[in-house]
Amino acid sequence: MIQVQTCLNVADNSGAKKLMCIQVLGTGNPSHAKIGNVIIGVVKEAMPNMTVKRSDVVRAVIVRTSKTIQRPDGMSIRFDDNAAVIINQDNNPRGTRIFGPIAKELRDKNFSKIVSLAPEVI
Repeated sequence: MIQVQTCLNVADNSGAKKLMCIQVLGTGNPSHAKIGNVIIGVVKEAMPNMTVKRSDVVRAVIVRTSKTIQRPDGMSIRFDDNAAVIINQDNNPRGTRIFGPIAKELRDKNFSKIVSLAPEVI
């Protein structure tokens, strides 16, 4: 569960390293985000000479959470860290590579470009 002020790792090569959530997007007034939800965040750490700079406000989709999620088939899954991928307005990733495993729930939420770039889908 990702809420406002949560720091996340960035799992792509867009140039950002750390991201802090400043708003959870969704219908109503969502207080927390799960895997596959879109957030608005601010870049806290970035690599020099890249497209994404420190203090940029970006959209990102959650790809890993430390909180255990329960799947309908009874399997539960948990990752070691909280991670997100920076996306543009068309829900396509701004980077060209994705690092680390991602959850297969992203395929159900129409982030197929992120799923195709990921090295491992769990």
